[in-house]
Amino acid sequence: MANAILFISYKLKKGSSVQEFLDATEKLNTEVVSKKKGYVSWQQLKDGDTWADVLTFETVDDAKEFERSGGDGNPLADKFYSFISFPSCTTRYYTVERNY
Repeated sequence: MANAILFISYKLKKGSSVQEFLDATEKLNTEVVSKKKGYVSWQQLKDGDTWADVLTFETVDDAKEFERSGGDGNPLADKFYSFISFPSCTTRYYTVERNY
């Protein structure tokens, strides 16, 4: 079965500390996200002021369930989301057709 990618691009709120954001991301990943069903990995990309999270899950259903949970009110998720400019967010799902 092919893996699924949850691809989210966004900008940080003006004045956000990049280091604090990265620290919040690492803590959220270690303590919450990596324990979700079907989790494989999380990469963060940056191009100028645009960021992208590339989360890999075993299935599209796992990825969608993860997104629906939205952090479930977890304080670590709330901290991570406090850096995000939500109007700038876009979300896409992809299936991995081939790995080389």
